[in-house]
Amino acid sequence: MDVTMSSAEVLEEIKRLNSSGANLSKKHIKKMNPHLMRSALHYFPDWDSAIERSVSS
Repeated sequence: MDVTMSSAEVLEEIKRLNSSGANLSKKHIKKMNPHLMRSALHYFPDWDSAIERSVSS
């Protein structure tokens, strides 16, 4: 698996997307931002966990 982002970068990117009102569905991110999805799944058990962590941090 090619991980191009740190866990902090993953959380910051999710925060940025969320604050801009972007669609954060797993299917949409996987298609539009595959490097974010790959990196998120490397650091977190699943996509929803990455989103929850970005909101709480």
